[in-house]
Amino acid sequence: MRISVDINGRAYEGEVEPRTLLSDFIRHGAGLTGTKVGCEQGVCGACTVQLDGEAVRSCLMLAVQANGRALTTVEGLAADDELHPLQRAFHEAHALQCGFCTPGFLMSIEAFLREHPDAGDDELREALAGNLCRCTGYLGIIEAVERAAREMRGANVQRD
Repeated sequence: MRISVDINGRAYEGEVEPRTLLSDFIRHGAGLTGTKVGCEQGVCGACTVQLDGEAVRSCLMLAVQANGRALTTVEGLAADDELHPLQRAFHEAHALQCGFCTPGFLMSIEAFLREHPDAGDDELREALAGNLCRCTGYLGIIEAVERAAREMRGANVQRD
C-alpha cells in the first residue's frame, strides 16, 4: 500500500506492507531513528510518538493507520535549533543515562502537559507511569518534568 504521512511538518511517502508497524515506517521508511523500539508490546513506552497531537505507541499501530495524518516524533520537539523545555530540563536534571527511553518519555509527557498544564505532582507521576526506564531511579525524570512543567506554565501565562 502507498501511504503519505506528515512527520514533523514534512511529507513522507512510501510503499508499505499492510502489516508494517508505524515504528518501522518511522525508523526505516522515514529514516528518523529517535523513536526507539523496546518491548514491541506497548508496555515500555520507548516508541511513543504523537499522532494528531495524541501520544500513541507506534509499535502497536500499523503504518497504514497513519496515512494522511500528522505525526510528531522526538526529532520534531526542538524548534529552530532551540531545545524544547522538556529536553532542556532532562539535560539539566540529569534525567537520562543511556537515553533509550528518553524519546518516549518526552513525547508522552509533552502531550500530557499540553492538555494538563496545571497538573500536580501526583498527576505528573501517574502520567509518567506508562514509560519505563531501566537505568535511572526516576527521581531525575520527575524533577525534570516538574521543572519543565513550571517553565511551560510560565510561558503559557505570558502569552495570555
